[in-house]
Amino acid sequence: MAEAVLIDLFGLKLNSQKNCHQTLLKTLNSIRNHHSAKAKFLCIMCCSNISCDHDNCELETSNGLSTLLREFETVSNPSMAASLYTIKQKIDEKNLSSIKVIVPAHRKTIMKAFIDQLFTDIYNFEFEDLQMTLRGGLLKQSTETNTITAQEQEAIRNEIETYLRSLPALKGELTIITSPLISDIFIHGFTTRAGGISYIPTLSSFNLFSSSKRRDPKVVVQENLRRLGNAAGFNAKKFYRIKTDHANDVWIMGRKEPKSYDGITTNQRGVTIAALGADCIPIVFADPVKKACGVAHSGWRGTLLGIAMATVNAMVAEYGCSLEDIIVVLGPSVGPCCFTLPRESANAFHNLDPGCVQRLDSPNPHVDIRKATRILLERGGILPQNIQDQNQDLSLCTSCHPDKFFSHIRDGLNFGTQIGFISIRE
Repeated sequence: MAEAVLIDLFGLKLNSQKNCHQTLLKTLNSIRNHHSAKAKFLCIMCCSNISCDHDNCELETSNGLSTLLREFETVSNPSMAASLYTIKQKIDEKNLSSIKVIVPAHRKTIMKAFIDQLFTDIYNFEFEDLQMTLRGGLLKQSTETNTITAQEQEAIRNEIETYLRSLPALKGELTIITSPLISDIFIHGFTTRAGGISYIPTLSSFNLFSSSKRRDPKVVVQENLRRLGNAAGFNAKKFYRIKTDHANDVWIMGRKEPKSYDGITTNQRGVTIAALGADCIPIVFADPVKKACGVAHSGWRGTLLGIAMATVNAMVAEYGCSLEDIIVVLGPSVGPCCFTLPRESANAFHNLDPGCVQRLDSPNPHVDIRKATRILLERGGILPQNIQDQNQDLSLCTSCHPDKFFSHIRDGLNFGTQIGFISIRE
C-alpha cells in the first residue's frame, strides 16, 4: 500500500452540469476511503482553486466537498514544477518513498516526465488512472497525447530550471574557501554547505552530488553548481567531477576517460575539474609555470594507494611540470578526532609514520589522513612550503562542524557533498 497518494487535478475544469461537483465528491471520497488507513499523506495537486467553469457553480461549498477537501492537503500553483517540488518537500519531511499517483490518462506521460527529473530512484511510483467520466462527458479533456516531443521535454526542463532558479538560498550565503598559495591565473576553491537550495537536512543546502541513493535530484545539484559557477567565475557547462573508486587512477583530460578515477589533470583553459569530499580529502593541484592543474579525491584507501602523488606524477609526465613548481592544497576533511579504522588498517598508516595514528593499541585507532597525505607528498618531492593543509577553515574537521560541512561519518548514507575545484582562466 502506498505511503503517499497524489491526485492530479492540475488544470481541471468541470463543466456546468448540475452533478459535476457530486462526481468529484464521489471520486475523492472513494480515494480517501481506500487509502486513508495506510497512507500517511493524501494530496491534491491543482493549478488553481478547484472550481467549476459556470459562474454560479459554488463547487467548494457544495454537498460536503469543502469538508472533504480538508482531509486532503491541497497544493495549488500555476506551475507544474512548483507544485510537484512543493509536494516532494512534504513527502521528504515525512520520509516517505512509496507514492501512488492518480492521474487522468491523458496526463500520465507528462506527469512521468516531471517526476523523472524531480525525483530519484529512492522513490517508488505507482500510477493509476483517475476515472471521472459520465455519459456525455463530465470533464473537459485537453488535447494532450501519450507521447512527448523533444520540444515538450525541453519545455519541461526549462520550467523546472526556471522555478529552481527562483528559490532563495538556504543556510546563509554561498561561501568559497580559497588558498593564497594558488596563483590568480587559476580559479579555485572549496565549498561549504551554505548557499544552495537543497532542503533535506543532511543535504542542505549546497549539496553538489546527486545519486540514485539520495533524495536530491540532478536538477537541484545542477542549480547549486550554476550558482557556484556564477559566484566563482567559471562556466558550469564545462565542469567535470571525479568518478570515485577510492583507488589511485587518474584521468588525463584529453585521453580516453576511464570508467572510474579519483584524480583528474588538465591544461585546457576554461574547463573546471572538481574532487568530491564529505570526510575524504578534496585535493587541488596547480602549476603556475606550465599552467596545468589537477584534483584528487583522497579517502583512507586512496591515501594509502598514493592518489595524491599519482596526480602529481600525471602532471609531470603529461605537461612537463616540475615538482618544485606544483602547489597542493588539501580541502576540508575529517580529522583524527572523528576518524577511526580497524587496527589492521590503521597499522598501514602507523607503518607510514607513527604520527598518523593515535591509540594504536585500541580496537579502532584514530587515524590522521591529512598528515599521511602531506608525508607522502613530501616524500614524493613536493616542497613542504608548497603544501597547504592548515588554515582557519581548511583544517576544520568536517564531522565536528555540521554548520559548515557535510560529513558521511556524521550524517549517514544520505549525506551531502562539498567539492574542491580548479580551472585555468580563459
